Amino acid sequence: MAKILKIYPDNPQENLINEVIKTLNNGGLIIYPSDTVYALGCNIFDIKAMEKLAQLKKIKLEKSQFSIICNDLSHLSDFTRPVETSTFRFLKSHIPGAFTFILDANKSLPLAYKNHKTIGIRVPDHPIPQLIVEKLGHPIASTSIKDDDEVIEYSTDPELIAEKYEHLVDIVIDSGYGDNIASTIVDLTSGEPEIIRQGKGII
Repeated sequence: MAKILKIYPDNPQENLINEVIKTLNNGGLIIYPSDTVYALGCNIFDIKAMEKLAQLKKIKLEKSQFSIICNDLSHLSDFTRPVETSTFRFLKSHIPGAFTFILDANKSLPLAYKNHKTIGIRVPDHPIPQLIVEKLGHPIASTSIKDDDEVIEYSTDPELIAEKYEHLVDIVIDSGYGDNIASTIVDLTSGEPEIIRQGKGII
């Protein structure tokens, strides 16, 4: 049964954030708010948690395209190949923000990403995921919560999300209503920004 934690962006309680960190370190799945839509997250270094996340999305882990949530650009070199100065400047000017950036992956990716040639990096403009990553000490894997209703596309009400996922995840962070527009996906592998999906972020 998922535990619902009411954590608000303007004053995130440290003890509740610590509870989230403990859950992630123990291989748990969380649902958390971002600057776009609510998302599912887990510890990128916990292969069993990653498998649970893939199972939840009804995909094979090796076929997954889970993005990596960072709290700044300091983790970039951990997972990606060196980028051109112009690309780095572009990233810096759009982070934090409602973007997922596709970059060339290096060979130091966590086990769950071992065959990936590219990786999606995201730095949400929202204090809660930033604080989680900061306290955890490394990024988390993430995927947006889709709604079963094709018209709505994304779930925005944390209470309804908690109801739907109560037996599937360990923690649902209730931070009030979320947005229903996902991040803008920008491919930077060619050196020039190419929009793959137009979302909330405007270039």
